[in-house]
Amino acid sequence: MKNYSITLILFVFILSGCELDMKQKNMTETQNNTAKVTLQKSEGKYQLLVNNNPFYLKGAGLEFGQIPALAKHNGNSFRTWRIDNGRQSGKEVLDEAHKYGLMVVMGIEVARERHGFDYNDSIAVKQQLERIRKEVIELKDHPALLMWGIGNELNLRYKNPKVWDAVNEISMMIHEVDSNHLTTTSLAGITKQEVDFIKERSPDLDLLSFQIYGKLAELPEMVKESGWEGAYMVTEWGPKGHWEVPKTSWGVPIEENSTVKAAGYLERYKAGIEADSIHCIGSFVFLWGQKQERTPTWYGLFLENGNETETVDIMHYLWNEEKWPENRTPQIVEFTLNQKTAYESVVLEKGKEYTAFIKIHDFNQDTISYKWEILAESTDLKDGGDYETRPETISVEIIEAAEGLLKFIAPGAGQYRLFVYANDGFKHCATANIPFLVK
Repeated sequence: MKNYSITLILFVFILSGCELDMKQKNMTETQNNTAKVTLQKSEGKYQLLVNNNPFYLKGAGLEFGQIPALAKHNGNSFRTWRIDNGRQSGKEVLDEAHKYGLMVVMGIEVARERHGFDYNDSIAVKQQLERIRKEVIELKDHPALLMWGIGNELNLRYKNPKVWDAVNEISMMIHEVDSNHLTTTSLAGITKQEVDFIKERSPDLDLLSFQIYGKLAELPEMVKESGWEGAYMVTEWGPKGHWEVPKTSWGVPIEENSTVKAAGYLERYKAGIEADSIHCIGSFVFLWGQKQERTPTWYGLFLENGNETETVDIMHYLWNEEKWPENRTPQIVEFTLNQKTAYESVVLEKGKEYTAFIKIHDFNQDTISYKWEILAESTDLKDGGDYETRPETISVEIIEAAEGLLKFIAPGAGQYRLFVYANDGFKHCATANIPFLVK
């Protein structure tokens, strides 16, 4: 019995040692696979290198959900806004990216002045730095890690330039503990003042990132005028923002339909990103997913049910040497309510019958199914992409719902939007909405 106990103890000790060796081996393998990311400037042109191989960013902004679809359409990377997105840990995000052969610009949550953080509070700033240090050390050797994104739009509605001192401290700390990856920060728009602040206060950053929407085509000239001569990437770009579009007579912004949006994405990408091959190392389209911001359809390339909009076709075209996907998303030819477009400020009367009509073109001649929905106009209005609640769905009396046609009774007095979704049966969907006012 005594000898048996000794043998058992010895076996357990050997087994524990084997497990420890295996963990060390796995850690070593992960470290050996860590990507070495550098910036190279040759003949005046900047280029991102991953393990000495050129890597042009064909990316999207996302945190969860549509990672497989990004790889399917030949994207090569994505950026996040924070390490813990509330559904997955940073490691889980990186693991899934690695599974699909994608690289990640890992966003680091940095407190914003507009949310009440005080960059004169040295203790709070130090605590933030130490929290970030732990996050970086945990993930720095992951093979899917491409770069660190320090904060998001820290310049939006701020006054204290000490935020850039904190960004520089974070960047220096990252370079101390992680010699393999670059650092950047994402700015809302671009001005000479911000660029001057960053040159002076955050010189440790390896490159800058800009986020711009309707004025993307002007970005190369704006960068030149700002005095930024280094490398940069565009970490958010997309449709015209809700602050950039025409409004109805009662003051709500008019969202472009999915076909108009898609054409705008292509035009602005060509003029604002592809046109600058000297300083721009690529971009991340916003948003490879879905979110509520003014409406449930404004900024996402996907819908709530996971269907792709036409802008996904555009990204496929850009990422695949200008080849379209085999099955393309339906396009909107015409959409009216009471024989008026969204730009004609549609006003209805309570209790009366009205007709909406949509005409669709489908490249593949697929059978189209239609879904109609009326939402109250959103009143939970934020900025900077902060969380908004989805507006209430309004029940109305439907008189007729035929192919591309809806007859309904107008609801009670208030502000609403009529949404239509035209699905081709292959998870591709055209969508549009018309704001309307009921007296």
